[in-house]
Amino acid sequence: MSNPQTYQFPSKTITTEYPLIDNDPHFKRVIRYARTSDYVHGTVAAASAPGLLYAMEKMHPSGVGKGGFSQAMRLAGVIGLGGGFLYFYQRSILRFYGMSENAREIQMDMREMVDRVKGGKTLYGESQLTPAMQGVAARQSRYSALFFAVIPWFNFVNHNQHGVDTAKYYQQAERELEAERQAKGGQ
Repeated sequence: MSNPQTYQFPSKTITTEYPLIDNDPHFKRVIRYARTSDYVHGTVAAASAPGLLYAMEKMHPSGVGKGGFSQAMRLAGVIGLGGGFLYFYQRSILRFYGMSENAREIQMDMREMVDRVKGGKTLYGESQLTPAMQGVAARQSRYSALFFAVIPWFNFVNHNQHGVDTAKYYQQAERELEAERQAKGGQ
């Protein structure tokens, strides 16, 4: 019996105004790259559900009784937190896709990846999954944030299928190492 073949399907890319950083970033990476404005927008979105419920109760009291309104406020708070987090996350991940201005994230990505190359680490982290299962995970979560309104789906798998040419990281690392060697030699 022969060994089963594994196929790596080419990563889909979408034409955008800004450069693609990663079409399937890891969950932790999206959180790390978030901007302050993402946190502010997420917080406002999270507060809007209980805030609107409170405003409606003040304008037109529901008369649900002593414990009814507090339960409704707790439920609105939980729904608001979930929605606020999804809004925060989507604002951050859309920059990875190149769908909004991402100059800061491009610099952060280059610095992180070049440092990983210099440190002898794999670019996107180590994975416990087989290459075939990494491919399955990548295909399932690639561009998943575009479908957040229906199913919130996150990438928790380290894999090497991110839709970008990784040679740029190695080339930049070589340039930096050469500049360091020249600086040491010139002293």
